[in-house]
Amino acid sequence: MSKSSRFGAEVVNEIYREGMLEDESTDLPVSFEDLREEAHASMSPEGRAYVHGGAGSEETFERNKDFSDWRIVPRMLRGVAERDLSTDFLDRNQSFPITLTPLGVQSLLHEQAELGTAAAASELDVPLSLSSLSSFTMEDVSEEMGDTPKMFQFYWSSNEAIAKSFLHRAEDAGYDAIVVTVDAPILGWRERLIEKGYYPFLEQEGVANYFSDPEFRSQLDEPPEENPEAAVEHFLDIFGDSSLTWDDLQFVHDNTDLPVVIKGILDPRDARLAIEHGADAIGVSTHGGRQVDGSITAFEALPAVADEVDGEVPITFDSGVRHAADAYKALALGADNVLLGRPYAYGLAVDGANGVHSVLENFIAELDLTMGLAGLDSVDDISTDSLKHESQLYDPVR
Repeated sequence: MSKSSRFGAEVVNEIYREGMLEDESTDLPVSFEDLREEAHASMSPEGRAYVHGGAGSEETFERNKDFSDWRIVPRMLRGVAERDLSTDFLDRNQSFPITLTPLGVQSLLHEQAELGTAAAASELDVPLSLSSLSSFTMEDVSEEMGDTPKMFQFYWSSNEAIAKSFLHRAEDAGYDAIVVTVDAPILGWRERLIEKGYYPFLEQEGVANYFSDPEFRSQLDEPPEENPEAAVEHFLDIFGDSSLTWDDLQFVHDNTDLPVVIKGILDPRDARLAIEHGADAIGVSTHGGRQVDGSITAFEALPAVADEVDGEVPITFDSGVRHAADAYKALALGADNVLLGRPYAYGLAVDGANGVHSVLENFIAELDLTMGLAGLDSVDDISTDSLKHESQLYDPVR
């Protein structure tokens, strides 16, 4: 069920009432910049380095956030009293066209970690994509999500038996799709972490799915509880596989009946290859600017990928989304679902599940208002007609 068509106005009015009539202010900063500042103050230096930073000089990380080349063109008197933010994605109805992007090692942000994120997401009926590198197991997070749609992000292990086990576990746990992240066969050059010499997995953070996996455990001489150092070394040995090719995707299809999303696409040629190799959806992403410094941004890549896909399969979009206007523009340029990342991470860091809830509620409210003020009453009506590129604007000299 979609939320009320007045969701945005109701949230704003409630904030104003609390601030003026009840002499209270919102507990969590509203602006992303203020939220980030408060989150950084509450996090460890290692946590800040892990979440905030991008690859190399962080050029792509910074440019990811620039959506300004495309401008929203509001239309007036369009009868937008009833607004519908619901959408369908992979044959599941979602109340909103947003999903929480996979973010690993959330224990670096807050002790509630992925369970806090899942609690907030399920309460608002916002889908979640869970990282393989979560601090709680995929089964525990699925239970917390309940009937809310959820996807499992699959980091492809070089050990075939463990890779199979992860796919089978995700399906058995009730996930609705497998997200194959293809842009991280090896880790990018992340200077913030390198400067600190910090790798969270060496401290047994973010390895719950591995330490709980029956196949992983069977390959150890001692269980992780008795010899965590040896278990971490085995994790490091089997995590990731840079030898994979497009033909290897058949392995995923052979080991799950779930829809498969190929996430990390920036070139339309790769979008075509993904479809040819059975992708049920395409994910346009730069991994939050954490992999290839100096690369094209996800927003720059989106129009060409959308043109190539041409509606054959749905498209997810992430990287750089900070405000609802960013999501609106991505939807207009061809995305069917927008994945939100660092904003909810900072909400979690500040106040656990309550912080994630507040960030999501505000983001949805802003998206609802943006859509209505632009003259649209349905997410399905957001299209390229809703935008103008700066090159299309009138020359004021004429």
